[in-house]
Amino acid sequence: MIAIDETHDPALTSWVPGADRHADFPVQNLPYGIFSVDGRAARPAVAIGDKLLDLLAITWLLPVEVTGGTLNALFALAPERRLALRRKLSSLLSDDSHRPAIAPHLYDQGAVTMHLPAAIGDYTDFYAGIHHANNVGRQFRPDNPLLPNYKYVPIGYHGRASSIRPSGVPVVRPRGQRKPPNADTPVFGPTARLDFELELGVWVGRGNHLGDPIPIAEAADHIAGFCLLNDWSAREFQAWESQPLGPFLAKNFHSTVSPWVITAEALAPFRIAQPPRPDGDPAPLAYLWDEADQSGGALAIDLAAYLLTAKMREAGLPPHRLSRGPASNMYWTVAQLVTHHASNGCNLNPGDLLGTGTLSAPSEDGFGSMLELSRGGAQPVLLPNGEERSFLADGDEVILTATARSDGYIPIGFGECRAMVLPAR
Repeated sequence: MIAIDETHDPALTSWVPGADRHADFPVQNLPYGIFSVDGRAARPAVAIGDKLLDLLAITWLLPVEVTGGTLNALFALAPERRLALRRKLSSLLSDDSHRPAIAPHLYDQGAVTMHLPAAIGDYTDFYAGIHHANNVGRQFRPDNPLLPNYKYVPIGYHGRASSIRPSGVPVVRPRGQRKPPNADTPVFGPTARLDFELELGVWVGRGNHLGDPIPIAEAADHIAGFCLLNDWSAREFQAWESQPLGPFLAKNFHSTVSPWVITAEALAPFRIAQPPRPDGDPAPLAYLWDEADQSGGALAIDLAAYLLTAKMREAGLPPHRLSRGPASNMYWTVAQLVTHHASNGCNLNPGDLLGTGTLSAPSEDGFGSMLELSRGGAQPVLLPNGEERSFLADGDEVILTATARSDGYIPIGFGECRAMVLPAR
């Protein structure tokens, strides 16, 4: 596990105005992203408070070469080199003697365009949220919500990398096939059951060669960082097409990620023990078991999902919180997901994206999708302005947030992952 060091010191402050105890990006965070401004080429940056620092403009001050319009090369660095970069940036942004050299290369985050952090070669979405799996399974199999393999193998499917977009890009309501319950044949048209999914995204760092698995004790070295992920879903398409192979058009039309990569190094103080499995559950197979991972492989992150409807926006009302819960509601650790993914020799590459699957809490206030919140559409959610939602309507905007918290340390946030629903074309 990555050690806690001077970059996490709660007494550390920054000379950048407004950065100290910033809700998302204090100097203890230092996430990476890709931005552009004034029509210039996209390039890497680090977030600090409400500002970002252009890394290409100060590359001569850095211990590693930072180039290009993606973070793939940075992700590919050995963990010790990424740590050296973090320590140098922490010094540059906290030691006032560096202000004259650094300040000219700061930009207001609100004045730039954020892009995808990496060129995503592959995207895999898992189903690691145990409470979501139980809630959804119970709608179809009340007496046996989880299939027999769930507690033995991390379930996942390969998604569509080409349709992943950064926060702020609208999602167009998809069209597809669905079979109404009383119909003899399917029909084609816009989804009426558009849903969000509250997930963590995992950015792969160093990869592995084809044929070479990643041992569980080494899996953490292959994780570069984390983001928020909304894997939008068309639920009636999913129900019709997932027999027998799984999601296809129901999920490949759009996925949204937050633009800032919260590094594995930044999250060192927020490592916690993986929750113990309930009595009677099988132990993971040996290739998925590591004592260090079990003692510190989970993350103390609070996740939340908000909804802002068109009527709420017009009335100047704030977004309504639909869900809130901890990221520790995962049956498998992130390291176990990485190890299982590569256990058959599958090669992971820097910039590949993994999704945890929807992370729901046991209680209704922590359900991470409309499918759960509305009981499959049977119990619409009542919003503060009197509107109701079973699933998402055109003009709705979903906003995901996350904050890592641990006693004795400065909280760090993930920024927003948001997108508005546009009508079908």
